[in-house]
Amino acid sequence: MSSFKNAMKSQHTHRERQQPTDRQHLGFLEKKKDYKVRAADYNAKQKVLKRLRMKAMDKNPDEFNYHMINSKIVEGEHVERWSDKRKRAAGETLSAEQVALMQTQDLNYVNSKRTSEKRKLEKLQSRLHLISSEGKTRNKHTLFVDSEKEKRELDLAARLDTHPALLDRTYNRPRLTHLKSGKFAANGVDAEQASALRKETAKVYKELEQRMNREEKLAVLQRKMEIKSLLKSEKNKPEKV
Repeated sequence: MSSFKNAMKSQHTHRERQQPTDRQHLGFLEKKKDYKVRAADYNAKQKVLKRLRMKAMDKNPDEFNYHMINSKIVEGEHVERWSDKRKRAAGETLSAEQVALMQTQDLNYVNSKRTSEKRKLEKLQSRLHLISSEGKTRNKHTLFVDSEKEKRELDLAARLDTHPALLDRTYNRPRLTHLKSGKFAANGVDAEQASALRKETAKVYKELEQRMNREEKLAVLQRKMEIKSLLKSEKNKPEKV
């Protein structure tokens, strides 16, 4: 029992001192752990500054550096020379025929990328049922009858045993018996498989939308490059009178 009392005596509740009321305007009262973090950061910055000072003091001012010849002073400000070199190189080493060849290669690259995107679009569209898409080839379902009278009186909904509102559907068109019994709802697929199928379909549709936008941007870029190349060609230059 005495050991328990001694243990209870040693377990004091240590409370942190708060900022006095008359010093509340100075903000949070800094604790020792806060001071240690601030002091370590300050000492680290001082070491960096000291190392930089020593490096500047030990540096030889006459030591060669490539920046000495790659820069110049214009009106008291340092200006890089590499931009001037590149401009001169582009103007002196490349002729008009070489520039035209480079532009033709760029146009061919854009054309090849657009063709690749078109093929990928067609492959994605073949995997999906694009019901509301424009330009989709309509499927044909040929029904044979014995006479013209039977052709005029033909009821497609009764012939296909489905609801009239479902005649335009090219897939998942249930019969009236399935609609009444509700068998088409389950269709042998559990909830997890249906959820995974919906996620996969949404993913493919998202990829299709991104590829359609990419193909449209490439088409605009290709038209602009073709117009620019056409305007620069010799055939479209105005004749001198």
